[in-house]
Amino acid sequence: MTTSSFPRHSARTHRFSAGAPRLFTLSPDGRRVVFVRSASGTDVVGRLWVLDVESGVERLAADPTMLHSGAEELSVEERARRERMREGNAGIVGYSTDDAVTHAVFALSGGLYGGSLDDGDIHALDVPGPVIDPRLSPDGAHVAYVSGRSLRLVRSDGSDDRALAEPAHALETCGLADFAAAEELDRSRGFWWSPSSDAVLVERVDETPVNEWWIADPLHPDQRPRPHRYPAAGTPNALVSLAVVRLDGSSADVRWDSAAFEYLVDVSWTSYGDPLVVVSTRDQRTFAVLAVDVATGETRTVAEITDEQWVDASPGAFRWTPDGRLLTLRPDRASDTYRLHLGDGWLTPAGVQVRGVVDVDADGVLVATAPDPLSSSLVKVAWDGTLSVVADGQAWWAGRTSGGTDLLVGRTLDSTATTYEVRSGGRAIPVTTHAEVPAVTPKVEVIAAGDLAIVTAVLWPSDHEPGSRRLPVVLSPYGGPHHAEVLASGLSFGEDQWLADQGFCVVVADGRGTPGRGPAWDRAVHHDLTDVVLADQVTALEAVAACWPDDVDTTRVGIRGWSFGGYLSALAVLKRPDVFHAAVAGAPVTDMRLYDTTYSERYLGNPAVDPAPYDAGSLMTLAPGLSRPLMIIHGLTDDNVVVAHTLALSGALTVAGRPHQVLPLSGVTHMTPQEEVAENKLLLELDFLKRSLGVD
Repeated sequence: MTTSSFPRHSARTHRFSAGAPRLFTLSPDGRRVVFVRSASGTDVVGRLWVLDVESGVERLAADPTMLHSGAEELSVEERARRERMREGNAGIVGYSTDDAVTHAVFALSGGLYGGSLDDGDIHALDVPGPVIDPRLSPDGAHVAYVSGRSLRLVRSDGSDDRALAEPAHALETCGLADFAAAEELDRSRGFWWSPSSDAVLVERVDETPVNEWWIADPLHPDQRPRPHRYPAAGTPNALVSLAVVRLDGSSADVRWDSAAFEYLVDVSWTSYGDPLVVVSTRDQRTFAVLAVDVATGETRTVAEITDEQWVDASPGAFRWTPDGRLLTLRPDRASDTYRLHLGDGWLTPAGVQVRGVVDVDADGVLVATAPDPLSSSLVKVAWDGTLSVVADGQAWWAGRTSGGTDLLVGRTLDSTATTYEVRSGGRAIPVTTHAEVPAVTPKVEVIAAGDLAIVTAVLWPSDHEPGSRRLPVVLSPYGGPHHAEVLASGLSFGEDQWLADQGFCVVVADGRGTPGRGPAWDRAVHHDLTDVVLADQVTALEAVAACWPDDVDTTRVGIRGWSFGGYLSALAVLKRPDVFHAAVAGAPVTDMRLYDTTYSERYLGNPAVDPAPYDAGSLMTLAPGLSRPLMIIHGLTDDNVVVAHTLALSGALTVAGRPHQVLPLSGVTHMTPQEEVAENKLLLELDFLKRSLGVD
């Protein structure tokens, strides 16, 4: 097999993310920006940097290669945490600062490091390890961190280390986010400092009720399988609780009806009011926003949000404002937009589609909006509802704001480059990036497919002349809820353009359920993750064929995808072999009963109550009908979409006598960070699609 430059380049650069600045923190006065960046586009070791806004000078604050020698060692808990966060880098992959952003702490190879960002005196603190998720108190005097399932406390000078909260038994943890929160609710934290630095709100997770699964690495039969508590759909969740633990050792349990509200969605503790705790019923149709009395642990309900399908988690969007009103992000069904809600009424106008809350300060809220499904604009919303555009256009903008300083990260559809810029006092200060640029330059045409105007991207070989030949088609979707692929970012289409250059027309379509188009669009997949999402891919294909009848060959159509996209790909050849002629299914969820409670039940309900939506979406019942080439790829140590999904489908296909291919990835999880694996997986997919679709 011939090695292609793009797959290797993409693998070596971690999909062109290595060397890019990330994890930005702005000081309250806007004069300092802290971030993580590695030394080159092929280096994944994160270093801590400080940008002085006034001078525009970047300064290296902490270099892991100078602080720690030898290979990086990670605990089982830290590896699991990084898997939940999809974190594949090394070195400094997270840090915490005090409120003034003058000091920082971070974990490195299980050790605790911290010190001043002013004089660069970052050093190791002698504490019991392995250290997970250390966080400075707002006043910078103490560090709280997780080690050995306990939450510990140490002074920032390394003295007086002690346990602050300890588990009651071997299946309980203190200070770590539960699996449901980390995997499905976008919450990676498990403890929160008080604004006055005298107490910590600590999450306790008791996994006793959760089914015990085992994750084995068949490549190493000498090693024991690893136990993994996995809350599969219809089975018990972990028991989650909170406690206010004061630095003097006293504590108060936070009380709410945890039997009715199983999920801890979010926590906000600011100087503007009592801690806010957001909890959810198991069906996720009711969220309660609770204010906590830190002295007693008693709670009072300050808001209840309901939806007949589900309520969205919206991390960071539930909080007090400086004047003591409650800010939330809610769906407005009347205008079919997501809107900020403040106190007793709406803060943002109908028709402005709010994607999420980015930052909140004394002046207002920085939000990401969707002027169209492809784009993300940044808009500042003052407390009186006045809107000020910070960054817009057909582009994908992310950023931060504080003290009159804005940090902007921008991408556009016509470029594979990402810009990083600090704007302050009328000046624009670039932040250095070492990220490499793909050798391919995507040329993306976007159409609105069908009556639903499904956003569809189309890519051709770079040398393709319109009308010169009819090309086989490869659809490359994710297609599942809460994730979009068609973005105003050329970098997002690098792999698709490379695939097109191998002789295909590549189609990427975001059907119903994908974000950016409002509550009704999102919820069109409720109780149906099968027919709706597949129909939208067929609609996109038909629209492309109608637009370019002389350029696409609909008798040779392949489809490929990963995770939900893998499920969709296998579903396509099993259910619509009249349309799809070959599929590559990567880490597919073949039966939602084997996937987690929070995701599966949000969209399909509880299978113990109503199994029909699960039966309708199971690939096993469709297995006897396979008549097209199917390649299934799966990491054998995946603890999110466990390999049992692929083995169950392969078993059903074998029993039915249906030929198929399975590519097992030894030692690989749901991510594929290994360079050789990431490269050759692409090449093997290409080889399979060429053979199956008759491409020379």
